[in-house]
Amino acid sequence: MAQSQGWVKRYFRAFCKGFFVAVPVAVTFLDRVACVARVEGASMQPSLNPGGSQSSDVVLLNHWKMRNFEVQRGDIVSLVSPKNPEQKIIKRVIALEGDIVKTMGHKNRYVKVPRGHIWVEGDHHGHSFDSNSFGPVSLGLLHAHATHILWPPERWRKLESVLPPERLPVQSEES
Repeated sequence: MAQSQGWVKRYFRAFCKGFFVAVPVAVTFLDRVACVARVEGASMQPSLNPGGSQSSDVVLLNHWKMRNFEVQRGDIVSLVSPKNPEQKIIKRVIALEGDIVKTMGHKNRYVKVPRGHIWVEGDHHGHSFDSNSFGPVSLGLLHAHATHILWPPERWRKLESVLPPERLPVQSEES
């Protein structure tokens, strides 16, 4: 009897040690390195959720790349919604700071993206709540860079940073 109680005690101690090491490591990894997220809605069709409401893509979000706000035109990023801080949205980066972008429905026909900001849009222009609605987005709202589609299995692939030719900035800081 005493021997079986000793085994339970050792097992419990080992479990607690492992638990109190694994949980902080897992939380840190998910917060600082990478996590997965389900994409809802039609704003990024056809790149994400091409099946509409019947399916939702699950993507890998790379937090590590965002640590220095390393974004490029065409990247698909997750960010905190400028209108609802409780919500995260996923959009494509269209323009970087200093670029002049031709808008699609914004109050100004052309916008120069201010320092420390980016211009983001959904791929499905008629169904996207993006910079055309709320203007340039602060880099501080960036959450992660979407790198791969993980689910459904038939759609598993790396997400390319491609900017549609019709959405190129009118003038970029580099030119």
